[in-house]
Amino acid sequence: MSALFVLIGISILVAASFLAAFLWSVRTGQYDDDYTPSVRMLFDDTPKESEPKSVNSNQTK
Repeated sequence: MSALFVLIGISILVAASFLAAFLWSVRTGQYDDDYTPSVRMLFDDTPKESEPKSVNSNQTK
């Protein structure tokens, strides 16, 4: 029976630590950005640079 009280105490400590971690993350702004993740797939990863023009680009074939 005493093991049950120990397990209940440990589970309350674990739950309180998860609650404290969640409240800390909310207060530090971890969940503030709601817009960017939904449109991130629409943006290119890196902007493409224009290709350098060759010296002979004005000549006709």
